Amino acid sequence: MKFGCHLPVYGPAATRATILGFARRMESLGFDSLWASDHVVIPWKIRSRYPYNPTGDFPLSPETPFLEPLTTLAVVAGATEHIALGTTVLVLAHRHPVLLAKMLATLDQLSGGRVIVGAGVGWMKEEIELFGVDYQRRGAWSDEALRVMRACWREPRPRFEGTFFRFDELAVEPKPVRGDIPIWIGGDTPAALRRVAELGDGWHPAFPTPQSLGEALPRLRDACRRAGRDVASVTISGRVGLAARRSADELLAELKALRDLGVSHVILESRARDLGEMAELYEKFARDVRPRL
Repeated sequence: MKFGCHLPVYGPAATRATILGFARRMESLGFDSLWASDHVVIPWKIRSRYPYNPTGDFPLSPETPFLEPLTTLAVVAGATEHIALGTTVLVLAHRHPVLLAKMLATLDQLSGGRVIVGAGVGWMKEEIELFGVDYQRRGAWSDEALRVMRACWREPRPRFEGTFFRFDELAVEPKPVRGDIPIWIGGDTPAALRRVAELGDGWHPAFPTPQSLGEALPRLRDACRRAGRDVASVTISGRVGLAARRSADELLAELKALRDLGVSHVILESRARDLGEMAELYEKFARDVRPRL
């Protein structure tokens, strides 16, 4: 089982000094990956329901600093040597897929092939429609965007003829170091699981519990069967909260249960406010939990 750390890309800890200090410290502790989340704007009025807490209210105020993820990962790439760099998740509708493919391939080249793309369709209607994407059609738009990105990475002279994107032969250089970049699809709806089976290298649900994952896995297997794919080829990952109030034994039990269900990469997320508190939580995990897995 591999373990990553969520970079403090929002809030008071979202500073150059904290980001770089955190990234270097996590690499020195032996963590496998560093991850950044994606919001371009936070509207003053949000009517969309936030799907990751019981109230449905987005937990950040509009004034909260929220760093752009690909720019942040580029800076982190220059400050680290081997730790993987991922997005959790990149909202596809926020960027044109040809530009996004170019940005990700550039980051992959400059980091030495360390990029993993966690990608999703997003939940905030106000933000998605700001970029000209119909919220109700964002799934189909995102499916096509993923195909455009793959074409840009894999083909020497990509061309595309779709519903949302059309272009004749292009040169999109550089290509990724490995000729492609792993894409882990976020979400657990039927459409998301179909997207995993058809277009993804992995599945990346946001905050899976052993119960929710156990309930979703048969649906993932069905989606893979319909797509003619072996579910064993799908990397399963997810984000797990890391808080001071959680005991090592409690966290260990949850991670073992997730591992037994097939999760191979966990992104630990702390909402501590400063580098010292964050580093202490991750150091405790590296010392007291990881060796027991």
